[in-house]
Amino acid sequence: MKKIFLSLLCLGFVITSCNNDDDTVIEEEVIETPEEEEVIVDIEVQNFFWQTLNLYYFWQGDVPDLADDRFDTQIAYDEYLNENDDPVDLLENKLLFSEDRFTFYSDDYTELVNSSAGVSKSNGLQFGLGRISGTDEVFGFVEYIVKNSNASGQDIKRGDLFIGVDGQTLFSNRENPADNNLDLLFGDNDTYSLNMAEIVDGGITPSDRKVTLTKSEGLVEDPIHVSKVITSGDKKIGYLMYNQFVSGSENALNAVFSDFIAQGVNDLVLDLRYNPGGRGSTAAVLSSLIKGTNTSDLLYKTVYNAKLQAEFGSSTENYFVSTTGTFDGNANAPLNTLNLNRVYIIAAEGSASASELVMVGLAPYINVVHIGGTTVGKNQGSVLFVDDPEGGNVYDAERVENINPNVQWGLQPIISQVENSAGFTDYVDGLVPDIELPEDITNLGVLGNENEPLLARAIQEITGVSGKSNFEVLLPANVVSSSKLYNPRNTVLLLNNSIPITKIPVTEKK
Repeated sequence: MKKIFLSLLCLGFVITSCNNDDDTVIEEEVIETPEEEEVIVDIEVQNFFWQTLNLYYFWQGDVPDLADDRFDTQIAYDEYLNENDDPVDLLENKLLFSEDRFTFYSDDYTELVNSSAGVSKSNGLQFGLGRISGTDEVFGFVEYIVKNSNASGQDIKRGDLFIGVDGQTLFSNRENPADNNLDLLFGDNDTYSLNMAEIVDGGITPSDRKVTLTKSEGLVEDPIHVSKVITSGDKKIGYLMYNQFVSGSENALNAVFSDFIAQGVNDLVLDLRYNPGGRGSTAAVLSSLIKGTNTSDLLYKTVYNAKLQAEFGSSTENYFVSTTGTFDGNANAPLNTLNLNRVYIIAAEGSASASELVMVGLAPYINVVHIGGTTVGKNQGSVLFVDDPEGGNVYDAERVENINPNVQWGLQPIISQVENSAGFTDYVDGLVPDIELPEDITNLGVLGNENEPLLARAIQEITGVSGKSNFEVLLPANVVSSSKLYNPRNTVLLLNNSIPITKIPVTEKK
């Protein structure tokens, strides 16, 4: 534990006493003497935050309190941390850059580890949230339900609507979105009842139906939600809905593409509409399964702050790959690539980070046809850090015994910006679709069914044959948040494998 030593000065005083023999007054002066008392102030979390951000943070040069010359001495540094006794307040108000939308943290780093692995405390209901026109009231609509979850055993399905929780109507102030009661959905209450609704005369109307759901620890979502082959005329169309870039899912992705090849697939619809991101290494595998395995083709670069850039010498380059790799149990198997020159990607307001990276990374090499809506716009990468100075503070599952037992926090700051092989990096406002088609809450359809509107539109684009649907949207979802987007830790591009940490150990500030 870091300690602050404060010198406490004892006050001088005079003791007066009388001699009984001659009544002479004798004054004894007690000389004041300094005493040093050890006052222990716990600033280890603050120290971990500052050291990590000073070295890695993408905007380190833009935050005055993170400057290398901010403190002249160790004492000045310790006093600064001591003055900021609330580590979260220090982080939020002094150490993070004003334009940073995606840095997050937890006082238990294992929560962040589980989140990136697709493990969570959840009831399995994935939903979007929209605002009822002209009001502050919020409605929810079910996007999909995680298999083998609590919700999968309840009377609730994709397309169902709700407007309240435990009898309270959901709201979010249009002028001040922070003023809301959405914690009814995202708070600590493990069990709640949804007040359901339905479409009546083109509007959302409360119903008498209630659905009670309970969150459970350790729910693991299979990121491959749907995979199938659709035959339309002379076309064999592979359809893959992939909902999170989870390390360890590469073997399963490779098996899907092996099946696509076996069935003669010559076109692919990749559905990322509900995929908020994940591992950059997994994005490289998926991109290579689509485009090809030429390992000399650059997928993307990562650009760091000036300090790290000088250390690395150049941008870290990430290429297309030829195998599944060996991370998290993968077999390092050769990839079953389709070698396509065109891919149809469904992406919208819930698509972020690694999803956008696949789209941007493929674009210089093949034709990417984007169907749906404008994506989140996260062109940045992050890494999970823990208090392990000898390991560069980068989380490593093999070094958990080296993590400071007094600091179990996890910090996931933005450390880089990504750009593709053509130098394109500016998509902070999101990727705009080539074919705009929002989801219609009056007709969400069944995921993977060729009549589901967004998939049907992709099939029409592939075959050139117009179907029965005119794709008119009666009530667009207009998503303002969702069960995934509400928590910024979900919209990550994880770059743990991109930092040569052996070159940059974290040292104490002097």
